[in-house]
Amino acid sequence: MKIIKRLFQLDLPPNRSAFLWGPRKVGKSYWVTHSLPKAPILDLLKTDVFADYASRPSLLRERYQDHRGLLVIDEVQKIPALLDEVHWLIENKGLSFLLTGSSARKLRRGHANLLGGRAWRRTMTPLSCLEVDELDLERIMISGLLPPHYLSPAPLEDLRAYVADYLKEEVVAEALVQNLPAFSEFLRVAAITSSELVNYTNIAREVGVASRFVRTYFDILEDTYLGFRVPPWKKSKTRRMILTEKFYLFDVGVANFLARRAPRLGSAEFGKSFEHYLLMELRAYQAYKSPDLPVCFWRTSAGQEVDFILGDKDIAVEIKGSAKVHEGDLTSLMALMEDGPVKKCVVVCLEKEPRLLSKKIEVLPWRVFIERLWKGDFGV
Repeated sequence: MKIIKRLFQLDLPPNRSAFLWGPRKVGKSYWVTHSLPKAPILDLLKTDVFADYASRPSLLRERYQDHRGLLVIDEVQKIPALLDEVHWLIENKGLSFLLTGSSARKLRRGHANLLGGRAWRRTMTPLSCLEVDELDLERIMISGLLPPHYLSPAPLEDLRAYVADYLKEEVVAEALVQNLPAFSEFLRVAAITSSELVNYTNIAREVGVASRFVRTYFDILEDTYLGFRVPPWKKSKTRRMILTEKFYLFDVGVANFLARRAPRLGSAEFGKSFEHYLLMELRAYQAYKSPDLPVCFWRTSAGQEVDFILGDKDIAVEIKGSAKVHEGDLTSLMALMEDGPVKKCVVVCLEKEPRLLSKKIEVLPWRVFIERLWKGDFGV
Protein backbone atom coordinates (compact mmCIF):
# COMPACT_ATOMS: atom_id res chain seq x y z
CA MET A 1 0.00 0.00 0.00
CA LYS A 2 1.58 3.25 -1.12
CA ILE A 3 0.87 6.64 -2.67
CA ILE A 4 1.79 6.65 -6.36
CA LYS A 5 1.81 10.36 -7.13
CA ARG A 6 -0.33 13.31 -6.09
CA LEU A 7 -2.63 14.62 -8.81
CA PHE A 8 -2.25 18.20 -7.64
CA GLN A 9 -0.27 20.43 -10.00
CA LEU A 10 0.54 24.04 -9.26
CA ASP A 11 0.84 25.21 -12.90
CA LEU A 12 1.94 28.67 -11.82
CA PRO A 13 3.55 30.91 -14.47
CA PRO A 14 6.60 33.02 -13.55
CA ASN A 15 5.83 36.20 -11.61
CA ARG A 16 2.47 34.83 -10.46
CA SER A 17 1.45 33.96 -6.90
CA ALA A 18 -1.09 31.55 -5.44
CA PHE A 19 -2.86 30.53 -2.24
CA LEU A 20 -2.88 26.77 -1.63
CA TRP A 21 -5.68 25.86 0.77
CA GLY A 22 -6.60 22.52 2.32
CA PRO A 23 -7.19 20.84 5.69
CA ARG A 24 -4.32 19.90 7.96
CA LYS A 25 -2.50 16.66 7.04
CA VAL A 26 -3.85 16.68 3.50
CA GLY A 27 -0.26 16.80 2.18
CA LYS A 28 0.39 20.47 1.33
CA SER A 29 3.74 20.71 3.14
CA TYR A 30 4.88 17.31 1.86
CA TRP A 31 4.03 18.33 -1.70
CA VAL A 32 5.89 21.63 -1.34
CA THR A 33 9.09 20.08 0.02
CA HIS A 34 9.15 17.34 -2.63
CA SER A 35 7.94 19.35 -5.63
CA LEU A 36 9.64 22.68 -4.97
CA PRO A 37 13.02 21.63 -3.50
CA LYS A 38 14.74 24.89 -4.48
CA ALA A 39 12.12 27.26 -3.07
CA PRO A 40 12.79 28.85 0.34
CA ILE A 41 10.07 27.82 2.82
CA LEU A 42 8.96 29.91 5.78
CA ASP A 43 7.26 27.32 7.99
CA LEU A 44 5.15 29.22 10.51
CA LEU A 45 4.49 26.03 12.48
CA LYS A 46 8.10 26.29 13.68
CA THR A 47 8.04 28.31 16.88
CA ASP A 48 11.24 30.23 16.20
CA VAL A 49 10.17 31.19 12.67
CA PHE A 50 6.74 32.16 13.94
CA ALA A 51 8.20 34.28 16.74
CA ASP A 52 10.51 36.16 14.34
CA TYR A 53 7.83 37.11 11.84
CA ALA A 54 4.99 37.63 14.33
CA SER A 55 7.04 40.29 16.12
CA ARG A 56 8.44 41.84 12.92
CA PRO A 57 6.50 41.13 9.73
CA SER A 58 8.81 43.57 7.94
CA LEU A 59 11.56 40.92 8.16
CA LEU A 60 9.98 39.34 5.09
CA ARG A 61 10.71 42.46 3.05
CA GLU A 62 14.13 42.97 4.59
CA ARG A 63 15.28 39.41 3.93
CA TYR A 64 13.68 38.59 0.58
CA GLN A 65 13.17 41.76 -1.46
CA ASP A 66 16.03 40.73 -3.77
CA HIS A 67 14.93 37.09 -4.01
CA ARG A 68 14.29 35.59 -7.43
CA GLY A 69 12.00 32.64 -7.95
CA LEU A 70 9.16 31.27 -5.85
CA LEU A 71 8.97 31.89 -2.09
CA VAL A 72 6.73 29.64 0.06
CA ILE A 73 5.01 30.69 3.29
CA ASP A 74 3.48 27.66 5.01
CA GLU A 75 0.37 28.16 7.22
CA VAL A 76 0.18 31.85 6.33
CA GLN A 77 -3.03 32.36 8.34
CA LYS A 78 -1.01 32.22 11.54
CA ILE A 79 0.40 35.73 10.85
CA PRO A 80 -2.15 37.70 8.79
CA ALA A 81 0.04 40.84 8.88
CA LEU A 82 2.55 39.09 6.61
CA LEU A 83 0.12 39.48 3.74
CA ASP A 84 0.68 43.24 3.66
CA GLU A 85 4.39 42.58 3.16
CA VAL A 86 3.59 39.95 0.51
CA HIS A 87 1.40 42.48 -1.29
CA TRP A 88 4.18 45.08 -1.28
CA LEU A 89 6.78 42.60 -2.54
CA ILE A 90 4.51 41.45 -5.36
CA GLU A 91 3.72 45.00 -6.44
CA ASN A 92 7.15 46.59 -6.01
CA LYS A 93 9.64 43.75 -6.47
CA GLY A 94 7.77 41.34 -8.70
CA LEU A 95 8.17 38.45 -6.26
CA SER A 96 6.20 35.23 -6.66
CA PHE A 97 4.67 33.50 -3.62
CA LEU A 98 2.99 30.22 -2.78
CA LEU A 99 0.96 30.83 0.39
CA THR A 100 -0.36 27.66 2.00
CA GLY A 101 -3.01 27.56 4.69
CA SER A 102 -5.66 25.49 6.40
CA SER A 103 -8.02 28.30 7.42
CA ALA A 104 -9.18 31.36 5.55
CA ARG A 105 -11.55 32.29 8.39
CA LYS A 106 -8.93 33.90 10.60
CA LEU A 107 -7.72 36.01 7.68
CA ARG A 108 -11.21 37.18 6.75
CA ARG A 109 -12.26 37.88 10.33
CA GLY A 110 -9.12 39.92 10.88
CA HIS A 111 -9.71 41.84 7.63
CA ALA A 112 -6.36 40.56 6.38
CA ASN A 113 -5.03 41.56 2.99
CA LEU A 114 -6.09 38.74 0.64
CA LEU A 115 -4.12 40.37 -2.17
CA GLY A 116 -7.08 41.57 -4.24
CA GLY A 117 -6.83 39.00 -7.02
CA ARG A 118 -3.01 39.08 -7.16
CA ALA A 119 -2.85 35.43 -6.07
CA TRP A 120 -4.55 32.51 -7.76
CA ARG A 121 -6.50 30.03 -5.68
CA ARG A 122 -5.59 26.34 -5.45
CA THR A 123 -7.02 23.62 -3.19
CA MET A 124 -5.59 20.25 -2.14
CA THR A 125 -7.98 17.45 -1.19
CA PRO A 126 -7.58 14.05 0.50
CA LEU A 127 -6.31 11.25 -1.70
CA SER A 128 -8.07 10.06 -4.83
CA CYS A 129 -8.06 6.37 -5.70
CA LEU A 130 -5.91 7.31 -8.70
CA GLU A 131 -3.17 8.39 -6.28
CA VAL A 132 -2.83 5.07 -4.43
CA ASP A 133 -2.39 1.46 -5.37
CA GLU A 134 -4.65 -1.37 -4.23
CA LEU A 135 -7.31 0.86 -2.67
CA ASP A 136 -9.47 -1.11 -0.21
CA LEU A 137 -12.98 0.32 0.14
CA GLU A 138 -13.64 -1.13 3.58
CA ARG A 139 -10.31 0.16 4.83
CA ILE A 140 -10.86 3.73 3.67
CA MET A 141 -14.24 3.81 5.41
CA ILE A 142 -12.22 3.45 8.63
CA SER A 143 -8.96 5.25 7.86
CA GLY A 144 -10.22 7.89 5.45
CA LEU A 145 -7.95 9.35 2.81
CA LEU A 146 -5.71 11.82 4.58
CA PRO A 147 -2.30 10.44 3.56
CA PRO A 148 -0.85 9.73 7.05
CA HIS A 149 -4.09 8.08 8.16
CA TYR A 150 -4.51 5.95 5.05
CA LEU A 151 -0.91 4.74 5.27
CA SER A 152 -0.96 4.22 9.03
CA PRO A 153 -0.84 0.74 10.61
CA ALA A 154 -3.07 2.18 13.37
CA PRO A 155 -5.44 4.65 11.66
CA LEU A 156 -7.91 4.81 14.55
CA GLU A 157 -5.19 6.06 16.89
CA ASP A 158 -4.14 8.68 14.35
CA LEU A 159 -7.75 9.75 13.85
CA ARG A 160 -8.21 10.03 17.61
CA ALA A 161 -5.16 12.29 17.84
CA TYR A 162 -6.30 14.33 14.84
CA VAL A 163 -9.72 14.94 16.35
CA ALA A 164 -8.33 15.78 19.79
CA ASP A 165 -5.37 17.90 18.73
CA TYR A 166 -6.79 19.72 15.73
CA LEU A 167 -10.52 19.48 15.17
CA LYS A 168 -11.16 20.51 18.77
CA GLU A 169 -8.16 22.07 20.49
CA GLU A 170 -6.67 24.04 17.62
CA VAL A 171 -9.98 25.35 16.34
CA VAL A 172 -10.59 26.69 19.84
CA ALA A 173 -7.02 27.98 20.15
CA GLU A 174 -7.55 30.11 17.06
CA ALA A 175 -10.46 31.75 18.90
CA LEU A 176 -12.95 30.38 16.40
CA VAL A 177 -15.13 29.01 19.21
CA GLN A 178 -15.08 29.43 22.97
CA ASN A 179 -17.38 26.59 24.06
CA LEU A 180 -15.31 23.45 23.47
CA PRO A 181 -17.81 20.91 24.93
CA ALA A 182 -20.61 22.25 22.71
CA PHE A 183 -18.37 22.30 19.64
CA SER A 184 -17.19 18.73 20.35
CA GLU A 185 -20.79 17.55 20.56
CA PHE A 186 -21.57 19.49 17.38
CA LEU A 187 -18.78 17.62 15.56
CA ARG A 188 -20.31 14.30 16.57
CA VAL A 189 -23.80 15.32 15.43
CA ALA A 190 -22.43 16.85 12.20
CA ALA A 191 -20.69 13.52 11.47
CA ILE A 192 -23.84 11.50 12.13
CA THR A 193 -25.91 13.79 9.89
CA SER A 194 -23.20 14.22 7.24
CA SER A 195 -24.78 13.75 3.79
CA GLU A 196 -28.25 14.57 5.11
CA LEU A 197 -30.34 17.72 4.70
CA VAL A 198 -29.16 20.33 7.16
CA ASN A 199 -31.69 21.05 9.91
CA TYR A 200 -30.18 23.77 12.09
CA THR A 201 -32.98 23.63 14.65
CA ASN A 202 -32.71 19.88 15.25
CA ILE A 203 -28.93 19.97 15.45
CA ALA A 204 -29.06 22.89 17.88
CA ARG A 205 -31.45 20.91 20.07
CA GLU A 206 -29.07 17.92 20.04
CA VAL A 207 -26.04 20.05 20.85
CA GLY A 208 -27.78 22.25 23.41
CA VAL A 209 -26.99 25.64 21.87
CA ALA A 210 -28.93 28.25 19.91
CA SER A 211 -29.34 27.59 16.20
CA ARG A 212 -27.31 30.72 15.36
CA PHE A 213 -24.28 29.05 16.96
CA VAL A 214 -24.85 25.91 14.89
CA ARG A 215 -24.84 28.02 11.73
CA THR A 216 -21.57 29.56 12.87
CA TYR A 217 -20.09 26.12 13.59
CA PHE A 218 -20.92 24.95 10.07
CA ASP A 219 -19.30 28.10 8.68
CA ILE A 220 -16.18 27.33 10.73
CA LEU A 221 -15.96 23.83 9.28
CA GLU A 222 -16.27 25.21 5.77
CA ASP A 223 -13.76 28.01 6.33
CA THR A 224 -11.21 25.56 7.77
CA TYR A 225 -11.77 23.11 4.86
CA LEU A 226 -13.17 20.50 7.25
CA GLY A 227 -16.54 20.33 5.52
CA PHE A 228 -18.53 21.63 2.59
CA ARG A 229 -22.08 22.30 1.51
CA VAL A 230 -23.79 20.68 -1.46
CA PRO A 231 -26.65 22.82 -2.82
CA PRO A 232 -29.93 21.50 -4.26
CA TRP A 233 -30.48 21.41 -8.02
CA LYS A 234 -33.20 23.86 -9.01
CA LYS A 235 -34.05 23.09 -12.63
CA SER A 236 -37.15 21.02 -11.97
CA LYS A 237 -40.00 21.80 -14.35
CA THR A 238 -42.98 20.10 -12.71
CA ARG A 239 -42.08 18.91 -9.21
CA ARG A 240 -41.92 20.76 -5.93
CA MET A 241 -38.29 20.68 -4.84
CA ILE A 242 -36.51 20.59 -1.51
CA LEU A 243 -34.28 23.67 -1.43
CA THR A 244 -32.34 22.83 1.76
CA GLU A 245 -28.62 22.22 1.36
CA LYS A 246 -26.66 19.19 2.51
CA PHE A 247 -23.40 19.22 4.45
CA TYR A 248 -20.54 16.71 4.31
CA LEU A 249 -17.40 16.48 6.39
CA PHE A 250 -14.29 16.61 4.23
CA ASP A 251 -13.13 13.03 4.85
CA VAL A 252 -15.16 9.84 5.18
CA GLY A 253 -12.75 8.38 7.76
CA VAL A 254 -13.00 11.44 10.01
CA ALA A 255 -16.80 11.41 9.66
CA ASN A 256 -17.06 7.72 10.58
CA PHE A 257 -14.67 8.10 13.51
CA LEU A 258 -16.65 11.00 14.95
CA ALA A 259 -19.95 9.16 14.37
CA ARG A 260 -18.48 5.97 15.90
CA ARG A 261 -19.27 3.95 12.78
CA ALA A 262 -17.31 1.07 11.27
CA PRO A 263 -19.11 0.41 7.95
CA ARG A 264 -18.87 -3.04 6.40
CA LEU A 265 -19.85 -4.14 2.91
CA GLY A 266 -23.56 -4.79 2.61
CA SER A 267 -24.62 -2.59 5.52
CA ALA A 268 -26.72 0.58 5.30
CA GLU A 269 -23.83 2.45 6.91
CA PHE A 270 -21.56 1.29 4.09
CA GLY A 271 -23.95 2.65 1.47
CA LYS A 272 -23.95 6.07 3.13
CA SER A 273 -20.16 6.06 3.44
CA PHE A 274 -19.74 4.88 -0.15
CA GLU A 275 -21.76 7.89 -1.32
CA HIS A 276 -19.54 10.12 0.84
CA TYR A 277 -16.39 8.59 -0.63
CA LEU A 278 -17.57 9.08 -4.24
CA LEU A 279 -18.31 12.70 -3.44
CA MET A 280 -14.72 13.02 -2.22
CA GLU A 281 -13.59 11.81 -5.65
CA LEU A 282 -15.86 14.36 -7.32
CA ARG A 283 -14.42 17.08 -5.09
CA ALA A 284 -10.86 16.07 -6.00
CA TYR A 285 -11.73 16.23 -9.70
CA GLN A 286 -13.40 19.60 -9.14
CA ALA A 287 -10.33 20.96 -7.31
CA TYR A 288 -7.71 19.76 -9.79
CA LYS A 289 -9.48 19.68 -13.15
CA SER A 290 -12.70 21.71 -13.14
CA PRO A 291 -12.83 24.39 -10.40
CA ASP A 292 -16.07 25.89 -11.68
CA LEU A 293 -17.92 22.55 -11.86
CA PRO A 294 -21.23 22.75 -9.95
CA VAL A 295 -22.03 19.64 -7.88
CA CYS A 296 -25.65 19.53 -6.68
CA PHE A 297 -28.26 16.99 -5.57
CA TRP A 298 -31.91 16.56 -6.59
CA ARG A 299 -34.67 15.90 -4.11
CA THR A 300 -38.43 16.39 -4.35
CA SER A 301 -40.80 17.19 -1.52
CA ALA A 302 -42.18 13.66 -2.03
CA GLY A 303 -38.79 12.18 -1.09
CA GLN A 304 -37.45 11.19 -4.50
CA GLU A 305 -33.72 11.85 -4.60
CA VAL A 306 -30.72 11.56 -6.90
CA ASP A 307 -27.35 11.82 -5.18
CA PHE A 308 -25.45 14.22 -7.46
CA ILE A 309 -25.93 16.27 -10.60
CA LEU A 310 -22.77 17.53 -12.28
CA GLY A 311 -22.24 20.76 -14.14
CA ASP A 312 -24.10 22.54 -16.87
CA LYS A 313 -24.12 19.25 -18.81
CA ASP A 314 -26.55 17.96 -16.15
CA ILE A 315 -25.01 14.53 -15.62
CA ALA A 316 -27.03 12.70 -12.95
CA VAL A 317 -25.04 10.33 -10.72
CA GLU A 318 -26.73 7.83 -8.42
CA ILE A 319 -24.53 5.95 -5.92
CA LYS A 320 -25.40 2.40 -4.86
CA GLY A 321 -23.18 0.54 -2.41
CA SER A 322 -24.36 -2.84 -3.66
CA ALA A 323 -23.03 -5.52 -5.99
CA LYS A 324 -26.23 -5.65 -8.02
CA VAL A 325 -28.38 -2.77 -9.27
CA HIS A 326 -32.08 -3.61 -9.68
CA GLU A 327 -34.86 -1.81 -11.50
CA GLY A 328 -36.29 -0.65 -8.19
CA ASP A 329 -33.05 1.28 -7.59
CA LEU A 330 -33.77 3.49 -10.60
CA THR A 331 -37.11 4.99 -9.54
CA SER A 332 -35.70 8.39 -8.66
CA LEU A 333 -33.53 8.52 -11.78
CA MET A 334 -36.55 7.76 -13.96
CA ALA A 335 -38.55 10.49 -12.21
CA LEU A 336 -35.71 12.94 -12.73
CA MET A 337 -35.49 12.14 -16.45
CA GLU A 338 -39.23 12.70 -16.82
CA ASP A 339 -38.98 16.00 -14.98
CA GLY A 340 -35.78 17.82 -15.93
CA PRO A 341 -33.30 18.46 -18.72
CA VAL A 342 -30.86 15.71 -17.73
CA LYS A 343 -28.47 14.71 -20.50
CA LYS A 344 -27.17 11.45 -19.03
CA CYS A 345 -27.60 9.24 -15.96
CA VAL A 346 -24.92 7.08 -14.35
CA VAL A 347 -25.39 4.52 -11.58
CA VAL A 348 -22.10 4.00 -9.74
CA CYS A 349 -21.97 0.73 -7.82
CA LEU A 350 -19.98 -2.37 -6.86
CA GLU A 351 -20.86 -4.39 -9.97
CA LYS A 352 -17.86 -5.85 -11.78
CA GLU A 353 -18.63 -4.85 -15.37
CA PRO A 354 -20.23 -1.82 -17.04
CA ARG A 355 -23.64 -2.22 -18.67
CA LEU A 356 -26.12 -0.03 -20.49
CA LEU A 357 -29.75 0.04 -19.37
CA SER A 358 -30.96 2.60 -21.91
CA LYS A 359 -29.62 5.40 -24.06
CA LYS A 360 -29.43 7.59 -20.97
CA ILE A 361 -28.62 5.20 -18.10
CA GLU A 362 -25.24 3.51 -17.62
CA VAL A 363 -24.33 1.21 -14.75
CA LEU A 364 -20.63 1.57 -13.96
CA PRO A 365 -18.28 -0.06 -11.46
CA TRP A 366 -16.94 2.66 -9.19
CA ARG A 367 -13.35 2.42 -10.45
CA VAL A 368 -14.52 2.66 -14.07
CA PHE A 369 -16.60 5.73 -13.23
CA ILE A 370 -13.64 7.47 -11.57
CA GLU A 371 -11.24 6.63 -14.41
CA ARG A 372 -13.71 7.89 -17.01
CA LEU A 373 -14.39 11.02 -14.99
CA TRP A 374 -10.70 11.94 -14.91
CA LYS A 375 -10.34 11.15 -18.62
CA GLY A 376 -13.07 13.69 -19.36
CA ASP A 377 -15.55 11.19 -20.79
CA PHE A 378 -18.51 12.96 -19.19
CA GLY A 379 -17.58 16.39 -20.50
CA VAL A 380 -17.67 18.11 -17.10
